[in-house]
Amino acid sequence: MAADTKTTPKNSVAEIFKSMEYGPAPEADNVVKAWLNDHDNGEFGLFIDGKWVKPDGRKTYQTKNPATGEPLATTIQGEQEDVDLAVSSAKKAYETWSKTPNHVRARHLYSIARHIQKHMRLFSVVEAMDNGKTFRETRDADIPIVVRHFYHHAGWAQLMDTEMRGWKSVGVIGGIVPWNFPLMLLTWKIAPALAMGNTVVLKPATYTRLSALLLAEVCAEAGLPPGVFNVITGSGAMGSKLADHPDVDKVAFTGSTGVGQTLRRLTAGSGKKLSLELGGKSPVVVFETADLDSTVEGVVDAIWFNQGQVCSAGSRLLVQEGIHDKLVAKLKERLTHFRVGDSLDKTVDMGAIVDESQRKSIEEYVESARQEGAEIFQISPIPKKGCFYPPTIITNVQTVSRVVVEEIFGPVLVVLPFRTAKEAIALSNNTIYGLGGSVWTENIPLALEAALSIKAGTLALVATSRVAMVEMVAKRDYLSMSDHPGKRGRDQNLCSWILKAFGQMVQARPTIGNNQKNEISADGNLPGIDRTFKMYYGGKQARPDAPYARPVVSPNGTVIAHVGEGNRKDVRNAVEAAHAAAAGWGKRAAHNRAQIVYYMAENLELRRDEVANRIHQMTGRSMDDCRTEVDLSVQRLFHWGAYCDKYGGTVQETTLYGCTVKVHEPMGVIGIACPDEYPLLGFVSLFAPAVIRGNVIVIVPSEKYPLSALDLYQVFDTSDLPGGVVNILTGDRNHLAKYLTEHQDVQSMWYFGTAEGSKFVEYMSAENVKRTWVNYGLARDWTDQEQGQGEEFLYQSIQWRDVFGTKAHHTGHACFFVEVRHIGNDVDIILLGFSIDVEYR
Repeated sequence: MAADTKTTPKNSVAEIFKSMEYGPAPEADNVVKAWLNDHDNGEFGLFIDGKWVKPDGRKTYQTKNPATGEPLATTIQGEQEDVDLAVSSAKKAYETWSKTPNHVRARHLYSIARHIQKHMRLFSVVEAMDNGKTFRETRDADIPIVVRHFYHHAGWAQLMDTEMRGWKSVGVIGGIVPWNFPLMLLTWKIAPALAMGNTVVLKPATYTRLSALLLAEVCAEAGLPPGVFNVITGSGAMGSKLADHPDVDKVAFTGSTGVGQTLRRLTAGSGKKLSLELGGKSPVVVFETADLDSTVEGVVDAIWFNQGQVCSAGSRLLVQEGIHDKLVAKLKERLTHFRVGDSLDKTVDMGAIVDESQRKSIEEYVESARQEGAEIFQISPIPKKGCFYPPTIITNVQTVSRVVVEEIFGPVLVVLPFRTAKEAIALSNNTIYGLGGSVWTENIPLALEAALSIKAGTLALVATSRVAMVEMVAKRDYLSMSDHPGKRGRDQNLCSWILKAFGQMVQARPTIGNNQKNEISADGNLPGIDRTFKMYYGGKQARPDAPYARPVVSPNGTVIAHVGEGNRKDVRNAVEAAHAAAAGWGKRAAHNRAQIVYYMAENLELRRDEVANRIHQMTGRSMDDCRTEVDLSVQRLFHWGAYCDKYGGTVQETTLYGCTVKVHEPMGVIGIACPDEYPLLGFVSLFAPAVIRGNVIVIVPSEKYPLSALDLYQVFDTSDLPGGVVNILTGDRNHLAKYLTEHQDVQSMWYFGTAEGSKFVEYMSAENVKRTWVNYGLARDWTDQEQGQGEEFLYQSIQWRDVFGTKAHHTGHACFFVEVRHIGNDVDIILLGFSIDVEYR
């Protein structure tokens, strides 16, 4: 700090303080230059099988320092042969690494953490120079968090047999990471993967490759066996090559929603696991009861941390009208003291944008708002040399403006006013994203109600989402699991015509030519009265939209009955009925839901012989076998009724100070397509775990034997089940599954049918990135307790919300962090953090 030379000892402390100036205080880059010189003046190859590989004839890419524009290093643009080599190395290493004792893997991760600490300054400076973020952030946030994660997962490696008995590693993990947190995000992927016995092939972002290459080198120095962790560099297309490789068992991706959708389509039907952390447009909701000075600092952290290049950045500021102008004025005043400059200057608050193309994109967004009549506030001056953009505040903007609805991924804050809490929640939810946000108020009941109503991934109450991000990234429960181990590569070569032809339906024709006959009446002299079952949605029977029906035929060719042939409009009606019931059912007390499910079991048992006879008519199985299926269905209802109030969540620790209350919440509307095996038991086994956790469902029963499900109409009606909780559509399973999967208001799709259908469901789920659970055409034994009522059914039925308590930023008030996670089975929608790469044996 330098004082004004005109001051004298007689000046007051206040006058001296006003005349003080900051810096500059540059961090030396000598350690990075020495490291680059160690590698042929910054000419890097690929790191495969524990050594540097420089294949001939490859194009190169020049990495530059965004703050200065100066070249840093030259890296290779890899090709398919390089992907093959890296995956082959990882696959070979997996054979040994996956069998390595837990304690040995724990020691390896511990060693990596220690070696990163030993090279902490090198990592911090490399990250600042390569990315453009400030050295203070890399030194005080990024690298310490990286170290903690390796320590944390060393512990999980040690405890895997104890805490995760019955699980096993997945295999080769393909990691694809973005440029905003190059080292931290790759650590979230590789630390849990290595801890669980997987091997990794990582592709870093084009702009920021150096810290990944440095980490690979440090891992080798720490003694990690060759092939366990490999780094390949290349263009964005190389990520697709890695994801599409037949020997990659899981793809872990962080980046844009568009690329995430592409990867979902690319891996659909392959059996690969997929975890996605995608885009965000997070709201910061400020009520009149908020502490404004604390709020200002929280907003600064939420949007201008890391130049606003954060997926969970608080880029939409929603302020109650009574304090709108005052808060905006405070923010503008705060920005007049904001310092933008060289990333290595320890006195600056914000560094450089990662690349000129990203800077131009940010500028185009701001200019579009200016042309729409919005008011733009920007600080000046900013450095003329380097890739810098000023912190920006946009006011007087419409809710439909591009800058309000699209992710800018830069230091741009958009401010909108609101009048009531209801309006604030509506504005918060007016987005295609649901990643993060924060609620600011000293009224805790108001904060909690807003948090429960805002559909976002991570919500911080009375604090900034940046803190929540740090606290929430090291939970044990980020699990990937699979119902059928060893299915990798299945149907990898399915043809594209499947996607076009899937779900096409031809209505039933007359059956007289198929040796089929209608059932006769009980006295044997009269023809039987036509039996056409209706559908069931909204708590009542309903005729199908079209007057089409399909026959249900017994093994001897007798037409037992007809059921409606559902279509797109029936799906629409059923989903609307489900949504109407969702809020009430999801908020019911667990005890009340349990009583309803127990009541279903009671009423089903009263009709035991009748329902068993129906199964016998359809399938031709013995009556004893059919009665056993009914009995198992009753037992399964009791099983799931017991879980109504016993899977609510846990209290758990985080890597930093505090504890977290994890609350399991319903997914919402779940579409379910049932298998043909065990038409009653399969139906009950799928609908019951979904509804006991507070979900509402649209379910397609067995296409071949649908009557067992339709026999439950009266069971539902006499068991106090609210209308719209269970909605049943009959017809062609694939036809109805197609429209359920494509429906934008269905949050999850379970499909138990063909391999082709599984591929379609996964492919089309990319439209709104819904969760999926499919069987890839593989049958399961529904009578088996593990296959028919294992924890995976509960796991698929919930997302979880974490409530974290600590001290608020700059205040003494208690605060809470609330997080909703969408964790899937074959698709993990990871909104923040990582997944431990294991699957159930």
